[in-house]
Amino acid sequence: MDVELPELPFALRPYGPDGDWSYRDGTLTGRAGARQDRFVPPAGEALEPASDAPRLLGAPPEGDFQLIARVTAGFAAPFDAGVLYVHVGDRAWAKLCLEYSPDVPTVCTVVTRGHSDDANSFTVEGTSVWLRVSRTGRAFAFHASRDGRRWTFVRVFTLGGEPEPGATLVGFMTQSPTGEGCAVTYDRIEFRPSAPDDLRDGS
Repeated sequence: MDVELPELPFALRPYGPDGDWSYRDGTLTGRAGARQDRFVPPAGEALEPASDAPRLLGAPPEGDFQLIARVTAGFAAPFDAGVLYVHVGDRAWAKLCLEYSPDVPTVCTVVTRGHSDDANSFTVEGTSVWLRVSRTGRAFAFHASRDGRRWTFVRVFTLGGEPEPGATLVGFMTQSPTGEGCAVTYDRIEFRPSAPDDLRDGS
């Protein structure tokens, strides 16, 4: 079942386990269940089918873009997180997270090309932060902000070769890898049909 958000020029569709997604008055809410995550251990075996987490994704228009949201996570256990997510294939996807890592709210990233990497960026006071996913040419960029105005560059990367038109999906994810569940809200959602002018100048 497609979900239409007035802030986005494309429809969203749920993937993975049921996330109990709802939208009201500019706020999107989702919830991960117990031990739900999306991660391929870099030293381990393939992603197990049960290792999955609720996602709400859609295909953005072709060309550069920015997807922005203020993310607020109901932290209860280590590695609970609210996520902006980009996907180009079964083993080619990335997460920009506000994560309890393991006991301090932290901006974290995971880029998966066959197997996942995992990197922490900076800690956050409180349970909210602004996250931004951008496509710039064939690359993607992650930024985070404490106030929604001044942006900290987190990383820029590709997810392999040029994806087929319409193959890129972007949107929202929740996770609770070690806990009993995590509720996340996303508000101040915004879509811009362009990349940032400069990835590293705070704009």
